Amino acid sequence: MNDDPQAAKYTPDPAILTLSDWLGAPVAAADFPETRLRFRNDRAAASVGLDSLSDDEWTQHFGRFAPLEGNLPQPLALKYHGHQFRHYNPDIGDGRGFLFAQMREGDGRLMDLGTKGSGTTPFSRSGDGRLTLKGAVREILATEMLEALGVNTSKTFSVIETGEPLERNDEPSPTRSAVMVRLSHSHIRIGTFQRLLALEEKAEMEALVDYCLTQFPGPPPPEDAPGRDEPAVQLMHHVVERMADLAASYMVAGFVHGVLNTDNMNVSGESFDYGPWRWLPRWDPAFTAAYFDHNGLYAFGRQPEALHWNSGQFAVSLRLLAESEPLVFALERFGPLYMEAIARRWCWRLGVEAQGVETDSLLVSACEKVMREQAAQPDAFFFNLRGGRGAEGELGEMLGRYTPLDGTHDYWSDDKPQSMLIEEVEAIWSAIDERDDWQPLTDKVAALRRMGEAHGTPPEPAGHA
Repeated sequence: MNDDPQAAKYTPDPAILTLSDWLGAPVAAADFPETRLRFRNDRAAASVGLDSLSDDEWTQHFGRFAPLEGNLPQPLALKYHGHQFRHYNPDIGDGRGFLFAQMREGDGRLMDLGTKGSGTTPFSRSGDGRLTLKGAVREILATEMLEALGVNTSKTFSVIETGEPLERNDEPSPTRSAVMVRLSHSHIRIGTFQRLLALEEKAEMEALVDYCLTQFPGPPPPEDAPGRDEPAVQLMHHVVERMADLAASYMVAGFVHGVLNTDNMNVSGESFDYGPWRWLPRWDPAFTAAYFDHNGLYAFGRQPEALHWNSGQFAVSLRLLAESEPLVFALERFGPLYMEAIARRWCWRLGVEAQGVETDSLLVSACEKVMREQAAQPDAFFFNLRGGRGAEGELGEMLGRYTPLDGTHDYWSDDKPQSMLIEEVEAIWSAIDERDDWQPLTDKVAALRRMGEAHGTPPEPAGHA
């Protein structure tokens, strides 16, 4: 994930068109007063053969949304329902974004280009369909940091400032506006399936299951899994495996997404749509990111519970196609899969070879105990103990029995690690807001990518290794 992506030739493949009659509504992008290119992710663009576009061409496609050759003739605002803070809402869908294009990555995966802030749609309700420039900058920072820490995440592909003054209640207004494009491996949500269940559209759900199995393949279910040859059951196993790994990756990264609603859950297991996110200033399971999360539903330590609950809602949706027993069997795998993923990913970030889930889980518990007692900032904790260096007492004895991974990258000799605490995020934004100085953002992206190189490729989810 942190290696340079395989360079690719642009290979359009709008596979979604087989489902588009009922999955989305054709829409048009807003006609913005201006389009000033602020960020283009040429590393991501190279993976889908679009890095050779000139800045003018880039702006026409990702600011004015002129169709890419051989791709979707018109953007699609996707339809879905969802549980928002555990309350079911049938009145949602892409309210300020759309699916713009699909193409193949260098390794053959189908990739989507989707937008945020591209204008109103039939699902906008009272919203203006716009995105603040600060929101776009925050998404750049979130996705770059997450990618460097081995989280399966969307990539911020493009940010273009659009010249509209926006009024917002949660930041000084009027504020600057932007349109963002993200590169993702799917925009099919758990909420997409929930909508089909609510409408009792069985044939459409069968078609969507087939699309997901074809475009986001995974390993076969365990040999003892009931109904393992049924497509809906196979997809349920895939989603449980991916959600368990995603939950573990958040915890090891010290990341708090903030809004883990079912409409924000991608069935490909890829994290996306970042709003009030935060990184932990210290190891605190009760830490929340969203000021409106009054009950701490999506607090740091409750994220695994949230993704398990969301997986349960996916199982409920698939009851349109399958019996309960095989779906429950798949759902019950979440806990053990999560523990395995935590163990593997924790060792990876510490820079030691994993020894097995039982032994590694003891190491995880010991590390958490030390972080709680010392009120440690997780990025500094992992950095200082990389490969077992600097560990003392009982934790030092435990790490001494582990084999260090390669730690030769010069990043590990830095005075301190990269982090993404709110003070630095605000400082990067202030430079842009007050002086139109983009250099701190550019420097931070480069530093995060260097950190990603030092960490190397993260461990594969269960069944993929």
